Amino acid sequence: MGKKIFVSYKYKDNQVRNLSIYENSTVRDYVTKFEEVLDPSDNIYKGESEGEDLSLLSEGTIWEKLKNRIYDSSVTVIFISPGMKESWNSEKNQWIPWEISYSLKETSRKNKNGDAITSRTNAMLAVVLPDENGSYSYYLENKSCCVNGCTTHHTDKLFSIIRKNKFNLIDANKRTCDNGSTIWYGDVSYIEAVKWDDFISNYSTYIKKACLRQDNIDNYKIYKEIN
Repeated sequence: MGKKIFVSYKYKDNQVRNLSIYENSTVRDYVTKFEEVLDPSDNIYKGESEGEDLSLLSEGTIWEKLKNRIYDSSVTVIFISPGMKESWNSEKNQWIPWEISYSLKETSRKNKNGDAITSRTNAMLAVVLPDENGSYSYYLENKSCCVNGCTTHHTDKLFSIIRKNKFNLIDANKRTCDNGSTIWYGDVSYIEAVKWDDFISNYSTYIKKACLRQDNIDNYKIYKEIN
């Protein structure tokens, strides 16, 4: 059975690896690439569009713009890119935090018969895009922690609502290395992060894993509001 997938991304961010030698890429090009590999039974709903500005909009108006796209989806995929977060701008004035917040909330709407239908919290997944040099280390950095090494997640690069839903498994397996680093094991984040190159070659596997976390959502401390 196909999935209804909402994609949250920074439309104009061009600080990413070019997908073609003939032109400079933006995150929107990665969304297109994802669309090309989707199973025909899957449906995709796209978030931010070019030129959209929410700085003067009320929360109710923002929800009206997003509800049809998000309410009808069951999975939200966030494209993490180097320039997705405008550090000079309030998070409440940027689209991605709102899209994540509404994806995490359970929302009621009436169907054509007038009956209230409540949506589930979406399954969530973060796809980290390579930067202009083809590197993921701006967010996922391999380090020599402990004996077998580890991967550091630079969560300061994320919007707070995404960051708070990382490493939020209530009863997580973790230990401290000799150098003081804390290592987490297993599906410790409701919003798991995966590299683009791994995701695009086998996207359905990662979405299935996100849906399994959704089925076990009570094991995670979920944050749904924007600071």
